[in-house]
Amino acid sequence: MCGIIGLHLRDPELHPMLGRLLDDMLCGVSERGPDSVGIAVYGDETRNPAGHTAVSVLRAPGDLAATVATLLPGAPDVRVQPAGDTTVVTAPVDVDALTAAAVAAAPDALVVGSGHELVVYKGAGHPQDLARTYGLREVSGWQGVAHTRMATESAINPEGCHPYSVGADQCLVHNGSFSNHATIRRELRRQGVSFDSENDTEVGARFVAACLAEGDDLEKALLRLGETFDGFYTLLVTTAEGFAVVRDEIACKPAVIAEHPRWVAMASEFRALADLPGIDEARIFEPDPGKVYTWGR
Repeated sequence: MCGIIGLHLRDPELHPMLGRLLDDMLCGVSERGPDSVGIAVYGDETRNPAGHTAVSVLRAPGDLAATVATLLPGAPDVRVQPAGDTTVVTAPVDVDALTAAAVAAAPDALVVGSGHELVVYKGAGHPQDLARTYGLREVSGWQGVAHTRMATESAINPEGCHPYSVGADQCLVHNGSFSNHATIRRELRRQGVSFDSENDTEVGARFVAACLAEGDDLEKALLRLGETFDGFYTLLVTTAEGFAVVRDEIACKPAVIAEHPRWVAMASEFRALADLPGIDEARIFEPDPGKVYTWGR
């Protein structure tokens, strides 16, 4: 029953409108997941400045910026932007260095996103309330994804929200369930993969991240997921290179895609797409079972 939206903007003239478009789309799927919402945006330089990387953190202490700065060589420009349950930390350093500093500075906090292009927000509550908390309508950028959750597999809290971002500039959102996630989690743990939750979606995100780290592109990674995971699902996966959608071979979970020369969008329901600019000119279709659809920058 969860709701998914995703928007990939091909036309740079639309980049200042990303947040407004995503907010309007979110209205169309809010009823599918009133428990919580997570949002990820790519390319907003007011939230993740050029030359910086960003780390999104839950349960961040109030002195996070000062502590992180002391852990980075040269005391770089560390900025902190709180938004509800999420705190975004940015600095002009490598993403792995910033992530390590954030973890060292706040051992009880949880990193829920990181990247050169990406900012992630998560929180429990009604989607429209959280969209205002995150300042969604003010967002700019070239790509965004959001997920409204009706929890079935784990607790209703910010930690259980989608998207799951377990690799730099990577996100995965999921409507459905993986029936064999416990078996795959055990196998990934044997390979040295750590987990932050018992959510079945995190297993899918960790699996895809491992495939991408091995050199797979998005299409191959999602085909491998389809060969490995059992269950009913629609997935939307984003990276700094693009956007991909796949449904399982039964395809009982809803999804609709609209493709326009200026943008590509996906949602759980058509009404989330209805107000996109030029929707009357778009090619609108339901993705085929088991087929991976990808779009690059």
